[in-house]
Amino acid sequence: MPVLPEVAKTETKEGLEAFVSYWYSTLSYAYETGDTKPLESASGPSCGSCAKVRTEVTEWHSDGRWMAGGKMHVEGVHSDFIETAPAEYQAVVQVYQDTTDYYLADATPKGSVPRQPAIGDIVIAVFDGSGWKANTVEHLVK
Repeated sequence: MPVLPEVAKTETKEGLEAFVSYWYSTLSYAYETGDTKPLESASGPSCGSCAKVRTEVTEWHSDGRWMAGGKMHVEGVHSDFIETAPAEYQAVVQVYQDTTDYYLADATPKGSVPRQPAIGDIVIAVFDGSGWKANTVEHLVK
C-alpha cells in the first residue's frame, strides 16, 4: 500500500514533487493489485486519464482475471512551482512501466505489454487545503 510522505501534504515545491512520485506509486499499486482506491483518492474528478486507467485496471481485474508486473518507476520529477491557476501547479516527470502481463481466470496468458523506454509526462495538480489532487496526467509526446 503506498504511503503519502509527510512533505507531500504541503503546498510547496518539495510537496508537489513528492506528491507526484506518490501518485505514480498509487498507479503502480493499482496495476499490481487491482485496488484503485489510493489512485482515486490522489486524483481529482476532472482527471480523464486517471479515470481511464481506473476503468482499465478495474475491468481487467474482474471475473478472475489479473495483471502481473506493471510497476511504475519514476526516474525524476521537476517543477518550477509557478502557480498556473489558483493553487494549481505543473510538474514534469520521467517515468517508465515494467512489462505488464495479462492473464485470464484460468491462468492462460492473454497478452503482454513490454517495458518501453522512459517517457516524459506532465502532471497538473491542485492543492485544496487538505492535500494535492492530480487533475491532469498526460504524456508530453505521443
